[in-house]
Amino acid sequence: MKIIVLNCGSSSIKYQLFDLPSQQVLAKGLVDKIGLKGSLIKHWRDDGTEAKLEGEILDHQIGIEYLLGVLTSEKYGSIKKLEEIDAVGHRVVHAGEMFNGSVYITNEVIAALEKCIELAPLHNPPNLKGIYSITKLLPSVPQVGVFDTAFHQSMPDYVYLYGIPYSLYEKYKIRRYGFHGTSHRYVSQRASQMLGIPLSDFKVITCHLGNGASIAAVKNGHSLDTSMGMTPIEGLMMGTRTGDLDIGAFLQIINKEELDISVANTLVNKHSGMLGVSGVSSDMRDVEHAAHAGNPRARVTLEMYYYRIKKYIGAYAAAMEGVDAIVFTGGVGENDAATRQKSTEGMQFMGVEIDEEKNKGLRGKEAIISKSSSRVSIMVIPTNEELVIAQDTFEIVNQLQTT
Repeated sequence: MKIIVLNCGSSSIKYQLFDLPSQQVLAKGLVDKIGLKGSLIKHWRDDGTEAKLEGEILDHQIGIEYLLGVLTSEKYGSIKKLEEIDAVGHRVVHAGEMFNGSVYITNEVIAALEKCIELAPLHNPPNLKGIYSITKLLPSVPQVGVFDTAFHQSMPDYVYLYGIPYSLYEKYKIRRYGFHGTSHRYVSQRASQMLGIPLSDFKVITCHLGNGASIAAVKNGHSLDTSMGMTPIEGLMMGTRTGDLDIGAFLQIINKEELDISVANTLVNKHSGMLGVSGVSSDMRDVEHAAHAGNPRARVTLEMYYYRIKKYIGAYAAAMEGVDAIVFTGGVGENDAATRQKSTEGMQFMGVEIDEEKNKGLRGKEAIISKSSSRVSIMVIPTNEELVIAQDTFEIVNQLQTT
């Protein structure tokens, strides 16, 4: 079964063409700068063929038309005609409380996702544009939605509720939802396989560390808790997001700076985090370079970053009443040895012992980087959210075809 996986952002579309069940990636690429000057497609085929094609890409539908054209082109294509596409899987950020797993997309599902736009106003609209475009361009091809929030729907009410009047939860569904669910799900299952521990008996803390970052406590295959909340702002300090912040402090800033809601939202989402504290960059590499050069603000930024990761690891080990493994994934988690080292050092009291030699220089590869004496396995597992989306799409469409 040939499946296209789409991840539509505000001005970009990431795509991969899979052949299932073999899991072969036939092609992948990026439609970038949609609606902007210099829009283009970067395309890679499994035989090593690469292409960079510039063109006027005004909206997501035109972008999807372009990528479908590239996938079927004689020079760069991996299929000969669009009829070879059996299904399309979409990454959708927010499904609220409506879905606790991936679903076959119907008109009713689309209507439900439209109601969730206010929960993720930056992410859900472009996700929906991808669904609308495929519905128009490939009307007979089944589509599946795979949600960032779905994996965390297993959190109990005492974890996801906030300490606000309950009526506000009932009226507006204000609660913790969590994100990066597809990544946390993939790496927790992969860690279980690598260690040979049944998922039903496995306690793992998964650290998805990139420009956006979250940690999850995954107990017996289910998300017990996660650091992000109703929005992706809560939790760890990130590239440009504050992470945990006293609401009173935020109200004080709004009052003193006389900010309206839009500007305040931009402040905590785009101008805070590592960028805001360091004054250097939102990129870990730039901040590390500045810290090594003696920049005191860069140094304290890194210390804040490491400390918050360590604090969540400790909290989640307590919440699960033990932990078998700690997994690092995402751009920073997979590639930055210093982050892994600093986030786990000094935790021998709970059986966490990192092996500095195994950790040093490790980038983007699966590995166990704890000492042989460590009671808790420390692991690096590159995430593969696209594969999860393709697999869920395959299973759902297969089931539809056999019923």
